[in-house]
Amino acid sequence: MELLQSALEILMRWDVALALLAGSVGGVLIGAIPGVGPAVAIAILLPATFSMDPIVGLTVLLGIYGSSMYGGAIPAILINTPGTAVNALTTYDGYPMTARGEPRRALSLAYSASFFGGMFSVICLILFAPVLAKVAPLFGSREIFLAALLGIILVIVAHRGQSLIAGALAAFGIFIQSIGLEPVKYTSRYTFDQPFLSSGINLIVVVLGLFALSQAFVLLTSEDEKIRMTRLRGGLFQGLRELGRHPRVATVSASFGVMMGMIPGVGEFTAQFMSYTYAQRTSKRPQDFGNGSSEGLIAAETANNAVPAAAMVPLLALGIPGEALTAMMLSVFYVHNVVPGPGLFQNDMPFVVALYIALLILNILVLIFLLFATKSLIQVVRIPNRFLGVCILTLSFVGVYSLRNSATDCVMAALFGVLGYILKRLSLPSVPIILGMVLGGIMEVKLRAGMARVKEPLDFIDRPVAFLLFVAILLVLASHFRRVIRERADLRAAERGVQKSSHRFGNMLGRRRQIFLKDRFKRVRARHAKRLSKFKDLF
Repeated sequence: MELLQSALEILMRWDVALALLAGSVGGVLIGAIPGVGPAVAIAILLPATFSMDPIVGLTVLLGIYGSSMYGGAIPAILINTPGTAVNALTTYDGYPMTARGEPRRALSLAYSASFFGGMFSVICLILFAPVLAKVAPLFGSREIFLAALLGIILVIVAHRGQSLIAGALAAFGIFIQSIGLEPVKYTSRYTFDQPFLSSGINLIVVVLGLFALSQAFVLLTSEDEKIRMTRLRGGLFQGLRELGRHPRVATVSASFGVMMGMIPGVGEFTAQFMSYTYAQRTSKRPQDFGNGSSEGLIAAETANNAVPAAAMVPLLALGIPGEALTAMMLSVFYVHNVVPGPGLFQNDMPFVVALYIALLILNILVLIFLLFATKSLIQVVRIPNRFLGVCILTLSFVGVYSLRNSATDCVMAALFGVLGYILKRLSLPSVPIILGMVLGGIMEVKLRAGMARVKEPLDFIDRPVAFLLFVAILLVLASHFRRVIRERADLRAAERGVQKSSHRFGNMLGRRRQIFLKDRFKRVRARHAKRLSKFKDLF
């Protein structure tokens, strides 16, 4: 009870209340604008949060992270254009509902499913808190190093079909992190006697370049789309009742979201497709999926909104971010000397509980706002792309310059913006670069600290948690290589099948050509014989 009272005292402040409101409403607006997304908004706001208290800055960022997925469902349902990347699956069943004249039902169902997923995830996080508090002290330097290594491996193997390039980009991120003075003996690395490189490359500069500036370039070079809006008819409260008719789908989908959120590098997409596949396979009407199925819409929206709160588990317990957005939040912790990890649960548990309660309040505020403001909110999808691009470009450069009042940072951000733009055009991931920078720094520090007690190689994994993490790394790598070998074997088999079929097709054409030529030769001979007989009859 004292812990809860201490947490409420942290939240009972006007600046925290304002942050809750701004984060929830702002996240919905950002999510409803196609082409922006939470990563861009968080990257732009990140420099401003450094001057705030930790709970205020994190509440704003968490609000944008969680509520943007609520808003992203609006354009996905009404105009078949996902507001955020993770709302792509919402278009499968949301837009068909709109096409048959049920936009309010689809929106209401999406809001209700998102609310259930968000609340379910936060409640699971609260229930896990005592377990985390007991498990966290078991993690020393070696365990955190292995956990960070496992996280970066999971991020790489999660990019199916792009594992090599994801690994190369993660290594590039680790290299960028190593530029400047190293953290133990303060020796210069890769500075080439350039003063501006001695302090290293700032994570926020890279984040703003790869996410915000690159998206601004994309918006500036793309044409505005002509959008046809649909009239909203019906009540927005009916989705709450309809959600109650599918408790199994909602609960299982939220569970998938929680599990996938806690695993670094997995995130919303895997949770969505697992829950959507489960819902389709267990449905009494699987043929409706993709044509306006309420179960499909519930599965997609519940799963993606259950991820944000669960993604805070590895961040708070171990200080290891699982994706770019939680990596950005980690920088807010570090700026305020609040170090997430085992010590946080032992020394500052009221702060952790305050974050949990803030997440609960955020979901309630977002649902209330959406139920009453949807009619006005849908107008944000009409904002022109180029206007958005100019705004993002301006705010990004202002944010970069405000970090250290350095024009060099602006040039560096522009270079990373061009790199991010190229990666987007080539459909390559930029997230491994950010996680490489963040996890690379953690791995270097913890490896150096852990090696002080290691005399033989096996000493590194002589503790239970370290051994389990090492086994998990081996299993992930083994399953990945097994999958790659199987996919290559299938590809070779498919190529051989194509070659055989083409060979058979060639032989068939050859035989048909011979038959055709033989028939033609017979017809020509018969025609010549007939003419010859007529010629003989004349004489």
